[in-house]
Amino acid sequence: MNSLRSSCSAHTTIPVNGISLCRTQLPIRTFSSSSTLSAQKTQSSSAKAAAQKAKQKRKKKKYVNYKMPNLSDLTQYTLCDAIQYIKAFEAGHNSSIPKYDLAIRLKTKKDGPVLRNQIKLPYSVKTDIRVCVLVDPNSKAGKQAKEAGAAIVGLEDVFDQVKNGKIDFDRCITTPEMLPQLNKAGLPRILGPRGLMPSVKLGTVTDNMSASVKNMLGASTYRERQGVVRMAVGRLAFTPEQLRDNVKALISQVKRQSNLMSETQNFSKEVYEVVLSSTNSPGFSLNGEFRTANSIPTQQLAIA
Repeated sequence: MNSLRSSCSAHTTIPVNGISLCRTQLPIRTFSSSSTLSAQKTQSSSAKAAAQKAKQKRKKKKYVNYKMPNLSDLTQYTLCDAIQYIKAFEAGHNSSIPKYDLAIRLKTKKDGPVLRNQIKLPYSVKTDIRVCVLVDPNSKAGKQAKEAGAAIVGLEDVFDQVKNGKIDFDRCITTPEMLPQLNKAGLPRILGPRGLMPSVKLGTVTDNMSASVKNMLGASTYRERQGVVRMAVGRLAFTPEQLRDNVKALISQVKRQSNLMSETQNFSKEVYEVVLSSTNSPGFSLNGEFRTANSIPTQQLAIA
């Protein structure tokens, strides 16, 4: 007892129910955070597992190929029948302004090379194409370009116009030795997004300037976007036969290019559906036939 008192004398005593107790004798309640932290960790782990599971589920839903409509569920039309309906939608519009557009849906994977090329259709859709040739106007190539009908031929002066936002041409051609000057002038970042930058793949970087300019004046450019190739294939004033020839020419080239890509790059592309539309009409899926016995005479469809 004396030892207890001596030990307490060194500490401050506190009265509890009439008995003096030192601080060391008071019951102390401690609170542990270990159980709370453990619960938080468990909840956090569960949330992460659920998020991971949901992410994996979303990944499974992603399609490697572009989704294709079931053609058996669609109403498909002959070319003449599609023209008949499109002309009804275009009634009252200026026949020289609306154009027939062809959309070729490809059966292909989402990630991979895309089709891009130029084609000279049997019947030109745009007759006022302006071709720009980026070469020295006094050079042999420059003189050939002018003789072939190029609207613009030049170098530094054309560079300045392009940089100032004045781009009044539809096609652009140059020679291989001029490419470094174009790159140095910064033209790729201006012409590239507009699809006007000369390219070896597109045949717009060439040494045969005369033939290239002549081909460009009647050529059209197409590019695959999200598995679909779209391009204007005719004016509303075209006869069904003229439109048929243009449609055939484009589909044939897309098929050839797709087959070549499958052989050289081992990347499969296949024409799945062809849809014809116009500026003011919906699209009509084509069945590959020109007309049937029940179709109206082509002479009536030839009337704009």
